[in-house]
Amino acid sequence: MINSTFDALESLRKSAAERQSALAGKTRVVVQVGHCSQAVGAMDVADALAVTLPDDAYLVIAGCDGASFATPKVIVSFADGRTVEYCNLSANDVNADMFTSTSAAADTATNDAQPDSDSSDFLAKQHLLTLQGCGEWDALHIGEYILNGGYKGLARTLSMPPDDVIEEVLASGLRGRGGAYFPAGLKWRGARSINNTPRYLVVNCEEGEPGIFKDRHIMEGVPHRLVEGAIIAAYAAGVHEAHIYINAEANLSAERMQAALEQAYASGLLGDDILSSGFALDMTVMRGAGGYVCGDETTLLNTMEGLRREPRQRPPFPTEAGLWGKPTVINNAETLSSVPYILAHGGAAFAAVGTDDAKGTKIISLSGSVRRGGLAEVPMGTTLREIIYDIGGGIAGDRALSAIAVGGPSSGIFPISMLDTPIRPGFIHESGVMLGAGGVIALDDSVSAVDMMRKLAAYNAAESCGKCTPCREGTPRMVKMVDDIVAGKAPAGALDELRQLAELVNAASLCGLGQAAGNPVLSALHFFGDELAMMAGE
Repeated sequence: MINSTFDALESLRKSAAERQSALAGKTRVVVQVGHCSQAVGAMDVADALAVTLPDDAYLVIAGCDGASFATPKVIVSFADGRTVEYCNLSANDVNADMFTSTSAAADTATNDAQPDSDSSDFLAKQHLLTLQGCGEWDALHIGEYILNGGYKGLARTLSMPPDDVIEEVLASGLRGRGGAYFPAGLKWRGARSINNTPRYLVVNCEEGEPGIFKDRHIMEGVPHRLVEGAIIAAYAAGVHEAHIYINAEANLSAERMQAALEQAYASGLLGDDILSSGFALDMTVMRGAGGYVCGDETTLLNTMEGLRREPRQRPPFPTEAGLWGKPTVINNAETLSSVPYILAHGGAAFAAVGTDDAKGTKIISLSGSVRRGGLAEVPMGTTLREIIYDIGGGIAGDRALSAIAVGGPSSGIFPISMLDTPIRPGFIHESGVMLGAGGVIALDDSVSAVDMMRKLAAYNAAESCGKCTPCREGTPRMVKMVDDIVAGKAPAGALDELRQLAELVNAASLCGLGQAAGNPVLSALHFFGDELAMMAGE
């Protein structure tokens, strides 16, 4: 089986190479089209390029490389080896001179009026494993992924016993990248150990929280990496049916993933006898029900079964009784997209990145008042200062950094004194600030940290499903108490009462939303307590 598996992949590689050889000697024009660039006219740029291309050039649609501040971006690679990058391009900027290697236009990108649009600096500070090829490779065709080493990890996987695959992933130190950071291999082993079939795999791509946009970039830029990771996980866990659960509003992500699945089926990478190994797996795209709470894995399962979008009591956990009451592995898109690297290069290679207690890389959604906002993949242990200043280019305009919101609405806010905090799984400060899914929002000095805390608390209140009393009643109560404090109408002892309520909501709520809903308030009380006390008159 080992030889036949690698032979089957080699056959796919040869077919892809033949297709690529037909384009040899031509100018390659890459347009990065992701959900970020689509919003500012990237498809208009692609359409303009399509009717302007000379006969010796061809067009490639890629995802966004993460440099969202520079979109729409076009990369022109000439046959003589010269490459030119155009940033912040519009359809009106497209002209025939872009495809002439000797023209003056080939020497300078069209972003001279955009001094902050230095995507080379943005990317140079990163360590790309999961996002490798995103923004460069053709997102619409499987061949380019295969030619760049894609599905090698799967071929090796199918030549190994499932238990050995799990051990390799455990050796890598990979923990779930959705926010909980549970060891991925343990989850697979747990489901496999339950003698109850069929087992299921669900890829959680709900990503409904504000300030987080990493999974969409993966699905739109390197969709086959996610497919490959999901197949590896399914094989290890003894799963033969998988579903990719995508946010209801992520239309481009769903389109790219659906196309990738169809290509994988056509190439013998899904269905019966994958890569001549005897392993069978079916995989489908399923659209989410909408709402932040759907990111909770049991809420997600309820919506898949047509039930209300609210969490289930645990235990039993999904690995014991998940979808339709059967053992179910639920992994985040970033988690599974890290797996092909591990199986292709070995667990030790992944474990060598990061720190002793935080292995590998983490994808950070960087936004707010930074000069260069976008998506960055960095080693675990990278500091917030490095993310905001080295990668993000510092604060835009003439403003100064005043605070950092980390981890989304389930986390909290840091003052600038915490800039040198390294990122790592779970809580990065005892006040309730945690890395979560990896959002970093830089706030300049025109934004009040207390106002930001209030917005996060109000978001959690609005997104509560209402099933459990602590979250349903406690989250809006926290918002009302903050409003009273800010307005100077709070009674004596309001800050202590607010702290107690936040702790109670966290301790008594049923799902992850409620169990972290108090964190923005607790972190604000810890770091900005003097400001709140002044407002409260204490």
